[in-house]
Amino acid sequence: AAAAILLGLLSAVPAAADDAMTAAAAQFYAVYGTFHPSDGIPDAAGRVRLAPVLSAQLNRRLADAARAEDRFNARNRGSPPLLEGDIFTSNFEGATTYKVGACAANGKTGQCKVELVYDDSKTNPKDKPARWTDTAFLVLTGQGWKIDDIGYGASWDFANKGKLSGQLKWADAESRRPVE
Repeated sequence: AAAAILLGLLSAVPAAADDAMTAAAAQFYAVYGTFHPSDGIPDAAGRVRLAPVLSAQLNRRLADAARAEDRFNARNRGSPPLLEGDIFTSNFEGATTYKVGACAANGKTGQCKVELVYDDSKTNPKDKPARWTDTAFLVLTGQGWKIDDIGYGASWDFANKGKLSGQLKWADAESRRPVE
């Protein structure tokens, strides 16, 4: 009987982690929804709003990317920003709805599949909603699960590809390239 109780308790630990990750991902997308439509790297006020739901590492990357954008703009007056459109989803226009799906923890890291939809049919009745699945990567911190990266999952030609962290690293490197 004691072994059955222990086994039951141990099997509940991953479920609790999954529930906590689901809640953390939902919190992030709730904050994200206040930005919609997102356009490029969030400004300082946006980063302050996002900070509680992001890992320290992702907060640093966003701050570094904002400095990179400033560097780039100072050297390339009149140029469009390095990162345009929504950087938090695969879709340039962002997402209008989300649903956090299955989450899985692997120690202090984890990931959640997130079903996203962009529906502008109220503005453009002929347009069909775009649907795709991105991956929210999380890390367990002293303050609970936090978003550490986003994996872009859409397959259309002009979708964001790779991960958010890759986009932010690219922006930093691009801002340091010599002006041609």
